[in-house]
Parts: sequence; structure tokens; C-alpha cells
Amino acid sequence: MEAYGVSEAVSLDVTGVARPRTALVCRVLDVLIAAVLLALLLPLFVAVALAIRLDSPGPMLYRQLRVGVGMRRFTLHKFRTMRPEADSQPHHDYVAGLIRGEAETVSRSHGSLYKLAHDERITPVGRFLRRWSLDELPQLFNVLRGEMSLVGPRPAIPYELDHYERSWYRRFSVKPGLTGLWQVSGRNELTFHDMVRLDIEYAETWSFRLNVLILAKTPWVVVRGRGAV
Repeated sequence: MEAYGVSEAVSLDVTGVARPRTALVCRVLDVLIAAVLLALLLPLFVAVALAIRLDSPGPMLYRQLRVGVGMRRFTLHKFRTMRPEADSQPHHDYVAGLIRGEAETVSRSHGSLYKLAHDERITPVGRFLRRWSLDELPQLFNVLRGEMSLVGPRPAIPYELDHYERSWYRRFSVKPGLTGLWQVSGRNELTFHDMVRLDIEYAETWSFRLNVLILAKTPWVVVRGRGAV
């Protein structure tokens, strides 16, 4: 199998984890919590959408290709936090530098490891949404569709795979998540290699109990302002 320039040997590391009972229980939890949150947060969705439209012209949602379980591509949804004409190349270059260990320090603010701390492309409303991780809420629809889980590794951007080491592909053996082990372990204080190590640790120890523990920690991490996913 060839995927994103990855050989068949590497693809063996990204097959889904064969734990059907855990997968079923976690899927039930995902659907129940995502459905309840979408219903409860409907007024917030409307308020955020209105704020985005008043703040800058352009669509309410931002859609981006990401790589999920088994290295299958899917469209991830977020509230738009940048100006519509924003160039993606600065982030592309930043991620490449981040993986090489050359861009760690510029992410140390209320942004996360993957978001530049001082990005002129971000709108005023977008900065607020990122500060409280509100831009991530539309990913609940990705959870309902089964493309993501509430808990899992950060969904990878396709172009970052150009810089991956073989062992890192093990993080694709489980669904990506809205939150995860690295997010509750100091997400904007870790290096890229720390994040990958924690994602792989999560994939190898994946369980319903671990998911519940991570979900329980996530609100406190967001409130403390340790960065957005």
C-alpha cells in the first residue's frame, strides 16, 4: 500500500488497534457526549458564528484536510479564526521547523505547539476563540461522523508527514481526538517530539478508562489557559 509516500512496511504500523470491545464502548461514549454537547452549545455556536461574520468577511467555518486512523484523509471542521485571504505557507514552514526542532520557542504563548504565537493572519475574534479552544467545537461533528474521537492523538496535517520518522506512524493506529494525552500534559510547553511520544503512548495503552481520565482533566486544562489544541 502506498499512502502519502509511505511504504507498505510503514503502513503495517498504522492499522487500527484490534480491541473491538474497547472500540464499541468508546464509540458509544463519543456519540452520547458529542450529541449532548451539540444540543447544549447550540446558542454558543450561534453567538460565535455571528461574532465571526461581524468581525471579518468570509465563511463561518474553516475546513482542512487531516490524516486520521489508518492514515485515511478526512475534512476537519473549525470555526474560522483567520482572515479569508490568509496564506498557509507560513504555517507550513513553521511546522517543518517545529519537527526539526528549530521553531519551538515561537509557540510559547496562549497558542498551542502547532499555532504560531504571533500570527498577523488571526482576527481579533479568532484570537479569543483560540484562547479558549472554542474554534475546535465544530469538530464535534467529526466525532459524530466517526472520523474523530473525543480523545486521541492530534489530527495530523498531510504536509507534516513529509518529515515523519517511521516510528511516528504508530500514532495513526487510533482515531485522532479533540483532546488527548499530550493536551493534558502541558500541550503548549512540550516539544514536537514530546507530543509524538505521548500520542504513541496513548495509542499503545488506549482504553475506555484512559479516555475518561483524559476527558475529566481537559476542562481544567482549558480553564487554566495552557493553550489551544
